[in-house]
Amino acid sequence: MDISVDTLPQALQVVLLEDASFGSDAPQGPREPHRHDYHELIWTRAGEGEHSIDGEAFAVVPETVTLIGRGQVHVFERARGFSGAVVRFGPEMQPEGPGWLVGGRGSRTVPVPASEVPALESTLATLAAEAARPLDPCGVDLQRHLLSVILLWVERWYDATRTERRDPDDADVQLYRRFDQLLERDFARHHDAAHYAEALAVPAAQLSRALSHLTGRTTKQLITDRVMLEAARLLRFTDLTVGEIAYRAGFEDQLYFSRAFKRHHQVAPMLYRARVRGAG
Repeated sequence: MDISVDTLPQALQVVLLEDASFGSDAPQGPREPHRHDYHELIWTRAGEGEHSIDGEAFAVVPETVTLIGRGQVHVFERARGFSGAVVRFGPEMQPEGPGWLVGGRGSRTVPVPASEVPALESTLATLAAEAARPLDPCGVDLQRHLLSVILLWVERWYDATRTERRDPDDADVQLYRRFDQLLERDFARHHDAAHYAEALAVPAAQLSRALSHLTGRTTKQLITDRVMLEAARLLRFTDLTVGEIAYRAGFEDQLYFSRAFKRHHQVAPMLYRARVRGAG
């Protein structure tokens, strides 16, 4: 049987929770494992239980943020007394700076310092209010900025844990972070993997192996993903023509861009725009 895919009806969804139960602890019982078509951030203020990501079990740990990347198979096996928040966001809402946090396989759980909890909860409440109100010309930028603040805090807290311990794949993670920063700067001008390997001063094969280990994607695939993500954002959130979007994404030929976009998203650019705007 195929794994079901969860999709979002909009680009961002924020759910604030108090004393909730999931999985075998919930009256309706556990859900079937499902694949995310979005990124997910879970803030656990309190509670206990267990959830699994790609078949690996993880404890529900109070005062942590767990990040689950798009495409992962996730299910709460059990959880009781859960308080906190769940933030689900499509790739088009993903902030540029700390995007590497949700780019890997599996998940990442980061402790939140007690002194930072009030600021995190206040920002999550503000983000929830923005997501709930009718979208206006400022709405998308506000949502993305608030989400970026939260993810940058998580990045800071993650780096703080590195002073105490280093994961076995830490060197690959740091190379991925440097690549991600470079990709944000150069994706519209350089679609070739060799440019990034040269700029990072590592052999192309080593870079691709490290990225594949962490993300399941080669250097070239990650470049294409970023280029097509930019195109999708512009189609969804602007009224630029396909030709203008092709140029901004680094394509000189609009027809070639349209074909590449359809290969990546399984739908032509204008039909993609109609679908995502029709979905809200």
